[in-house]
Formats: sequence, C-alpha cells, structure tokens
Amino acid sequence: MPSWRAAPPALSPGVAAGEGCRASRRGILSRQSLSPDGPTEELVLPARLVVLVSGTGTNLQALLDACADPAYGADVVAVGADRDDIEGLARAQRAGLPTFVVRVPDHAQRDDWDAALTEAVAANQPDLVVSAGFMKIVGKRFLERFTMVNTHPALLPAFAGAHAVRDALDYGAKVTGCTVHLVDTGVDTGPVIAQAPVEVRPDDDEASLHTRIKDVERALLVDVVGRMSRGGWQVSGRKVHLK
Repeated sequence: MPSWRAAPPALSPGVAAGEGCRASRRGILSRQSLSPDGPTEELVLPARLVVLVSGTGTNLQALLDACADPAYGADVVAVGADRDDIEGLARAQRAGLPTFVVRVPDHAQRDDWDAALTEAVAANQPDLVVSAGFMKIVGKRFLERFTMVNTHPALLPAFAGAHAVRDALDYGAKVTGCTVHLVDTGVDTGPVIAQAPVEVRPDDDEASLHTRIKDVERALLVDVVGRMSRGGWQVSGRKVHLK
C-alpha cells in the first residue's frame, strides 16, 4: 500500500511524476499516489476537526477529552449544529470553542441550507468533519468539499436508518453493534471504516441496548478519528484502510 507523508506548502524536490496533492489552509493537506490501490490521504498534524451535533454531544465530549492529549494528533476547532439550545453546543462553549448553528427552517430550499452549512464549516478550515450525532443528511455540495465521518448504532449494512436499535431488537438479533463510516450521498451507505459488536441480552429494551452501544461507539469513534489524523487513510472501492 502506498504511503505519503504530508509536506509543507511547497512540494519537495523528491516528489515524482504521478503523485498528486490536495491543497488546504496549511499548504499541502495530503499527497495522493495514483497507484491501482487508490490514493492515500495523510493530514498535517494536528488535524483540524469540525464536529457537528444535534443533541447532548457525548461523542463530542469524548473527542474533546481525547484531543487534550497532544499525542492524539487532532484538535476540535469548531462545533456546529442544526438547532439552538442543545447540550452539545453548551459543551463546546464551556470548552471555549467557537460554535455556529445552521437551521433547515431558516432556508427556503434544502440546497440553500446545504450551501449555508458548507460555508459555515469551510470558514473553520477543517481537515476532517465529524458527525457526532448530527441528525441531518448533508448534500452533494458539502461532500464534494469535505471528508466526513459518521457513526451508526448497528453493524451496517444491517439495520440502516433512524431506528437501528429498535429494528435489531424487533428482528431478534443476538449481536448488533456500531459502525464508523465515511459519509456519502445515501443514508448510512458510505464505506465502512470500523465496526465493533455488542451482544443483545435477553432482558434488553431499546434504551438499555442503546446505552451499551453508545459506550462502545464513543471509544470506536475516538480511535478511528485519531488514527485517520495521525496516519491517514486509503479508500479502494468500498474498503477503507487505516494505518
């Protein structure tokens, strides 16, 4: 698998023909090899994270706690939301982070909302966008601009959609879990980055099972975002490779 280290603003003399690079606010965000295996993305450290939330922000808090260690390789630089007065925004404000809100009802068309969200996120110059319980589907414009990571409380492609925990229980699944995946234009259809199983216990209800899934999900998200920030990633078809 090809591996390229991110460089300062100018490419070094040793860069060979056939290598590409992607520009960012710090010059070179990543180099891309044009090998048959696909490009490898590596970020300049610390990676800048914009986190999007819609609720209490427990996944956001896990990322903030991880970023407190310089060895983690990333910093949360801003937090955005699709609604006002939520605990996720309060967490960010207590941490001294800038916040922004882009509400769907404030825009005549969904595409107008997507454009406004894109510009609000872009103003913070992120290297990676993390959906941490963000309950809105972003559009093509947004995804053409950013790489976005999302979590889902099931082992995709099983139980996609908004009621994954309930659906797993109704189906009689003995094992479910959580998925961290790249976001594409579908609903829970992006390439899987990592997954972790969670046993379904005989006495589980939706709340108890979801609580245990969330505990595993937070740890998995922190691990994945850290590995992407420190070592980069490669996408080949539907396969995502981390170092």
